[in-house]
Amino acid sequence: MTTTNNLKDRTKKFSLAIVNLVIGLPKNMVSEVLGRQVLRSATSVGANYRAA
Repeated sequence: MTTTNNLKDRTKKFSLAIVNLVIGLPKNMVSEVLGRQVLRSATSVGANYRAA
């Protein structure tokens, strides 16, 4: 596996792990606001890597 594919796979696994984390948060206003922010930040890592 090349370094490029390795990093691509790692960013995808990271994003999926964060999605699962956010899904597991309690259902209240604070968790929803912070969860959305964490989700946007975490998933942008892979998107920015692929765009660069």
